[in-house]
Amino acid sequence: MDNNFKKLDVVIPAAGVGKRMRADIPKQYLKLGNKTILERTVDVFLQMESCIADIIIAIGEQDGYFSELNLTANPRVKVCYGGKERLNSVLNGLKTASSEYVLVHDAARPCVQPDDIEKLISEACNEHGGILVSRVADTMKRTDADGRITETVSRDKLFHALTPQLFNRQKLIHAYEKAIAQNLVLTDEASAMEQDGYMPKAVLGAASNIKITEPFDIQLAEFFLKLQNRW
Repeated sequence: MDNNFKKLDVVIPAAGVGKRMRADIPKQYLKLGNKTILERTVDVFLQMESCIADIIIAIGEQDGYFSELNLTANPRVKVCYGGKERLNSVLNGLKTASSEYVLVHDAARPCVQPDDIEKLISEACNEHGGILVSRVADTMKRTDADGRITETVSRDKLFHALTPQLFNRQKLIHAYEKAIAQNLVLTDEASAMEQDGYMPKAVLGAASNIKITEPFDIQLAEFFLKLQNRW
């Protein structure tokens, strides 16, 4: 990073309960070895001191787990309360952050690699921003309401949207507030920016940057972390 580079804050929404994991506690607090999923995710950014400033974690107001983590002792880790939906948690985190550009990353993506984050930062700190993506490798099908295939969709120029996603903080706040006012359904930060007229850049990252959603994903994440010598 050049001497004029200003570090970025990271917002991590962690107020969800992860119902598909069918666990007794929110999935971000499930263990991956001797650490929770959330701790392993945050550790990636804590180690990137040259380009990452504060890590803002949006937790639920009734969260009874975060206070037990060692993360609470780290001065670079800040906490705010999340909201009912993911976008509300992200918006609260954005308003807690202070950097010009900000990264938003899923709490349940502990396998993201620092090289990919640095690549995203180098290519997307601009008006339109950008996100990490991975290529679609499978043949894509579209079905009707009864599950019958109606179309084979070309996978050319199709990508899986990953995180982190990087945008100008004030522009993203504006895009989210506009979307909320219009009752738009958003699935990620890029969709909010797209609705506001921006064209985020797709920055190719590793397909191992999985989101832990189902119970089997725990084993897959363990495999990838071991490959990265992070176990």
